[in-house]
Amino acid sequence: MAVQEIIEQTVTGLGYDLVEVDRSAGGLLRITIDLPWDPAVPEQFVNVEDCEKVTRQLQFALEVDGVEYKRLEVSSPGIDRPLRGQKDFERFVGHVIDITLKAPMGVAAAGQVSANRKKFRGTLERTGTEGQAAGWQIVWSDEPPVKPGQRISKKRVPPPLQALGFTLDELREARLAPIVSFKGRGAEASPAA
Repeated sequence: MAVQEIIEQTVTGLGYDLVEVDRSAGGLLRITIDLPWDPAVPEQFVNVEDCEKVTRQLQFALEVDGVEYKRLEVSSPGIDRPLRGQKDFERFVGHVIDITLKAPMGVAAAGQVSANRKKFRGTLERTGTEGQAAGWQIVWSDEPPVKPGQRISKKRVPPPLQALGFTLDELREARLAPIVSFKGRGAEASPAA
């Protein structure tokens, strides 16, 4: 049995989702786990006890199958979690993500975006109806973020929102944008007066 299969069976058997398996030089085997997505409980996080439980079970399973490694590391996906499949994209609709396309766009979008641009940061949105296959788009504005205490003119015209539609096959990489708020979970950023 392949290492990936052993790890996936063990992790899913314990009730977690396998996000990523990474084998590095020097014998490091890095496993990233997450709690299964439940729309009824949106704020779930992997804790140290979860990682310890998976580590103990993986050490046993890998030893039984004779898998060679020097060090095993089990962790949560973190604030810049990779998005891999359809399920991840459905889970994080409305979140700010970073995407990298496999190939440049080729055609400038409404003259606003460079045709050779591959990287984008914006809000993930779903396109299409329930009966159709899921389509995705990222929506962003090229307006620089407002600095704390900065006054904003009421006469200022905000730049237009831009959108880029994509399929999962066109992506090289997609991750949650690592945005940190020191105001606490669920706190909205208050606009400057």
